[in-house]
Amino acid sequence: MTAAMRDIAATLNVSFHDARLLRLTNNAVFALPEAGLVIRIARTYQLRDRVTKVAQLARWFAELDAPTIRLARDVDQPIERGGLVASVWQFVPPHPHPPTVEDLGAALRTFHALGVPSFPLPLWDPIGDARRRLADADQLSKPDRDFLADWCNRLEPEVANLVDSGTRTLIHGDAHAGNLLREPSGRTVLCDFDATCVGPWQVDLAAVAVGEARFGGTGRHGSLATAYGFDVTTDPSWPLLRDARELKMIAAAVPLLTTGPSVAGEFANRLRSVRLSDPTARWTPFADLALPTSRR
Repeated sequence: MTAAMRDIAATLNVSFHDARLLRLTNNAVFALPEAGLVIRIARTYQLRDRVTKVAQLARWFAELDAPTIRLARDVDQPIERGGLVASVWQFVPPHPHPPTVEDLGAALRTFHALGVPSFPLPLWDPIGDARRRLADADQLSKPDRDFLADWCNRLEPEVANLVDSGTRTLIHGDAHAGNLLREPSGRTVLCDFDATCVGPWQVDLAAVAVGEARFGGTGRHGSLATAYGFDVTTDPSWPLLRDARELKMIAAAVPLLTTGPSVAGEFANRLRSVRLSDPTARWTPFADLALPTSRR
């Protein structure tokens, strides 16, 4: 992925001598501050359709002046290099006042009011996403695979019923303060639209609530609820939303299990807490266990 980043930078005729890795999860995200660019490379070519969707969404967001990051100007997107696929974005430098959950609440209210684009988007499908990750996970033990598969089978009809019966809006799909940036002007913008889809808007309020319950801390969910104007934990769908979010947070680690024992240990910790029906067990963010990262 580093080689692909350098190749893309060379093609764009920009310097990559100051390139730094911002994040390494399902994407490798490189900042090129001098060039004013961010190059985001999917870990596998199988995610090409997702990268294409994100680029299409970004162009639509720009037309609406939505509170979102912008694609790099005059660059055909997505870009394919070395069997990988990438998108290129405008770099947002670090701000002395990082975005808060209050900013997230305001951004989500605007985001949910954008409507649904005319081009097709997938429906919210946390079960399908989890199953796709399990299908290519040779490193999983049979008991773990069977448990996760049974979890998917149990949740699938409940998720389908919620999607069919609820109001369908544009949802970010992974809404937390880590996917929010503050521009030099002070405006906060959303980023990372891999999971953006159509579904019940309550999905976007669940991430912070579940994150507070699992990662610890107090007040973040309350601040988000106040800023947005709704407390998702009072919604009848909350137990299902929490279950689906926790499934996503566990299944998302499956492709990362080979990156080191710390990730594998945290994966086992999360799975054990669900097996034991222990909602108070604390988790550690995978980003804190992987390569050192910094904010965009």
